[in-house]
Formats: sequence, C-alpha cells, structure tokens
Amino acid sequence: EIIQSGIGQFEQAFGIVQSGIGQLETAYKKIPFKLSWTHYQILMRIEDKDERDFYEKEAIRSNWNVSTLKRQFHSSLYERLALSRDKNDVMRLANEGAIPQKPEDILHTPYVLEFAGLEDKASYHESDLESAVIGKMQKFLLELGKGFLFEQRQKRFTFNDKNFYVDLVLYNRLLRCYVLIDFKIDELTHQDLGQMQMYVNYYDRYEKIEGENPTIGILLCKQSDEALVDLTLPENANIYAKEYKLYLPDKKLLQKKLKEWLDEEQN
Repeated sequence: EIIQSGIGQFEQAFGIVQSGIGQLETAYKKIPFKLSWTHYQILMRIEDKDERDFYEKEAIRSNWNVSTLKRQFHSSLYERLALSRDKNDVMRLANEGAIPQKPEDILHTPYVLEFAGLEDKASYHESDLESAVIGKMQKFLLELGKGFLFEQRQKRFTFNDKNFYVDLVLYNRLLRCYVLIDFKIDELTHQDLGQMQMYVNYYDRYEKIEGENPTIGILLCKQSDEALVDLTLPENANIYAKEYKLYLPDKKLLQKKLKEWLDEEQN
C-alpha cells in the first residue's frame, strides 16, 4: 500500500541506520515519502498507531500543509470522528481515512469553530457566528470534512408567498447531495427541528435533481438534545443536531471517552 511507505518505512529505516546521520539522510532520500520531513516529525510523536495512520492518510489525500496537520491533530479530529461512528466504522476510519459514504460520515462530535474568533463566554448572536464562519469559509469547510462546496449564505426560497432563509447552503460532491446548515446559539427547540425539516423537504422536492441523494440538514447548536430530535423527527429524517465549540477540546478527555466507548463495544 503506497500510504504505508511513509511512517512505517521511515521507522524501519531509522532502526537500521541509527549509527549515522549521513546514513539516515541517505535512507530518507531513497524512501518514496508522500509528505515533508516536518510532517513526519509531527506524526512520529503520535503514540497510537491507528490515530497516526489516520492522520498520515488524511494529510496525503487532502494535501494538508504542516499547520493544517497540527490544527487537525490538536483539535482531536480522529477522536471526534471516531466517537461519531460504530466500532466497524472506527476500524475503517483508521485503515482508510475519513471517506464519506453515508450522511453520518460527515458528522463530528463536536464541531470545533475556534477559528471564528468568538469568545465562548461572551454574548453574541447567531448572525455573529454566521458572519465569523463565512469570513473563515476555507477553515470551516476543512472542519466539516471532505467534498464540501459552498453555494450560498442566507439562501432565500419562497413558498405560499412567504420567504424563508437557510443560513448556509453547501453541496457535498462525494455524497452528491445538498447540505443545509442552521446556526443555533439558544436552546434547541422542536420548532427549530420542524423548520429544518421544512427546508430539507423543499430542497428534496424542488432543488434536488435526478441522480442526487436526499438533502442533509444540520443544526449547529451550543448544546444538542438527541432525545428531542428522536421524539420530534421521523426515523431516517436525515436531520442532525450537533454541538459546536469555540475552543479546542481537551484531547486527553476525548481519548479517555473513546477508550471507554470502545471497551464497552467489545464487552
């Protein structure tokens, strides 16, 4: 596997040529690395092999520069993706990287929006968060994952002579579907879910074309409420309420949660 030619071959070469820096540099030049030396310096510090393999694959496939690799590692992308999946998907995540195949594959727990520059405890409005995200669209799309394309902000559609506005309309070229996003800074309500259901229904009926998959709706909230979502929406509604954070999560805490979750899955 060409991906294996990176860290794995480097570690093998390092073990063979410990006796001399010159020999190490010669061996390094002979190995078909896909990333820079600085990338591998970061990767070698990741103790967990599955996590390290994931970041190596993602850095190669997504052409991450060094600062992006650092940001994704420190924002605990691997743990957040893994906690959003079942056990089989966690193994696939480690072996293949983050390749979306179904709607759930584009969801994180939580989304990290520290780049928006908003103080977590400060008073701000939904429009402030939306504007901050729009101003950092490249970073926001990176946080969302693979295949996202920006279409429009505050997309208006008219139904029964009434205007409605979707905060953010995106398209995912890998899943071949629209992704609608609404920002919520207050407590999530059943009205919020009903409104998103209407948005999704409209796009499925009037915007989606033949060959495209059903529209996905995501409500980005300060605090999600899965019980409310389950009670309000029908099964397979393709609508998700997910939390966002304005600061980098505690990586050790997420690692602990992931270990506990995997242990429970194995029992």
